[in-house]
Amino acid sequence: MISGAIRDIAIIVVALEILILNALLIVLVWQVWRLVKMIQTEVKPIIQDTQETLGTVRGTADFVSANLVDPVVKTSSKLAGWRRSVSVLREEVRATARRGGAPPPVS
Repeated sequence: MISGAIRDIAIIVVALEILILNALLIVLVWQVWRLVKMIQTEVKPIIQDTQETLGTVRGTADFVSANLVDPVVKTSSKLAGWRRSVSVLREEVRATARRGGAPPPVS
């Protein structure tokens, strides 16, 4: 009699635990579903905006490179060439002046 009552109480307790766990599982599934929906509605547009921004940055970098950096580099290299040419000519004139104005011997 006592063992039967304990058994009945244990069955009731286990049944209540199963009901509570099922309810918690349903809440968990619902929360996961809400998280997935939030990711779809909020994160995807952020990623798309970021990709658009990166495309704009790439375009700007290409534009600046083509219209500012390349001409500056070309101009600087030409200027450096001219400066070196003038420097070499100046050294040649000074060397000629030191030798008394005579042209350098031809080898």
